[in-house]
Amino acid sequence: MKKRIVSWLLVAILLVGFTNGTSAEQAVETTTEAAADSQTSFTDVKIDHWAKRDTEQAIGKGYVAGYPGGLFKPDQPIKRDEFVKMVVTALGLPVETGIGAWYEPYVKIAGDNKLYDVSDFTNNDKEWNTNITRQEMARIAVRATGASTNEDTKWMYLATKAGLITGLGKGELGEDKTTTRAQSVTIIERILTVKDGGTLPVDKYAVGSAEIAWHGTNIFTVMPEIYVTDEADYAGKTIEELWRQDRMVVETKDGNYKGVLEALIAIDLEDPNDPNLKLLPPLSELKWFNLSGVDDGVPMEQHFVKDKLKSYLLYRKGKEIYNKDSNRYGTSPFGPSVMLGGMNAVEITDMRTKGELNMSAIVYLKKLYDLPVTIVPKMGWVQRKDRLEIEIHAPNKSAAGKQSNILLDVKGPKYDE
Repeated sequence: MKKRIVSWLLVAILLVGFTNGTSAEQAVETTTEAAADSQTSFTDVKIDHWAKRDTEQAIGKGYVAGYPGGLFKPDQPIKRDEFVKMVVTALGLPVETGIGAWYEPYVKIAGDNKLYDVSDFTNNDKEWNTNITRQEMARIAVRATGASTNEDTKWMYLATKAGLITGLGKGELGEDKTTTRAQSVTIIERILTVKDGGTLPVDKYAVGSAEIAWHGTNIFTVMPEIYVTDEADYAGKTIEELWRQDRMVVETKDGNYKGVLEALIAIDLEDPNDPNLKLLPPLSELKWFNLSGVDDGVPMEQHFVKDKLKSYLLYRKGKEIYNKDSNRYGTSPFGPSVMLGGMNAVEITDMRTKGELNMSAIVYLKKLYDLPVTIVPKMGWVQRKDRLEIEIHAPNKSAAGKQSNILLDVKGPKYDE
């Protein structure tokens, strides 16, 4: 009888805590008997709910708790302190309870195990009681699997490439958006899968968007079979790190021209769901230039991109910062020009006379150079003996004194052994 009274008293304490806005995770700190009273299924997590399996596994493993009345509240935003506690508990890290806010022991052990860094945000009550963002969750998830980076823009790339984070649809990352209890347990289950040696499905559109956000291009995600090289070329790194983001600004030595390439975005024409197709006019209207005659900027022959879907498009986003000598440097609203070195035609006359797309070519809408787009066939081109290069250059009106920066230099897939 005495034990039953104590149990009812503990439940009453928990109910009071929940009524005053206490989270399920914070309330569990009050008593270990709350875990025994936890539900394994919830009225607000239906059988067809996308996170039902992960929710049940999380409850079973004991790193998350439900709410009274058979509720899990899957769509409720989760705070930074709650998520850190869940990760620490799921990983089985030892926690020493002590004086202070309920979350402090978990924050300490998280810091000791490099899940949290003081550079993430200020370590105080207000900051820890703030809803966690997807970017912050990505940092913790990546660190929990043993990976790390010194580049703040790379966390989401590492998280999406590992399958820890997926996009919100159509390549949207939503780095600044908050997350929910259902999303948090799903991500923690993914962390545990990776820690156990498993692999996760990957959202390639999210990876591509994250790669662009990281270093200004997604060519390694979208067209990895072209820009390849020997592992010896990137010893101690990954091939993606060969891209020289620091060279995406070109400034001439005479100080009269400066431009920046903000992004070089690859689009797979064989993928009708490629999210970056939205950057372009309708494919039915796009044409590629076969080096035929030109009349007032308009090619005399028309060849349509829609007929060459076994190709990639490279869309460059950039701007001119200044041009003090328009007699020497051309002005373009798209910024510096981009050149793809090493991709040659077997017979260039076949492009002119037969309309074969056997090397990279300019894409246009009505006149040449009215779009910042190049088409690259997946096959049919040959490679010089040396390397494939991507470079940007100031738009000189003559070849003399051209200022250029090489952004990528790789061996390529068709080099002679």
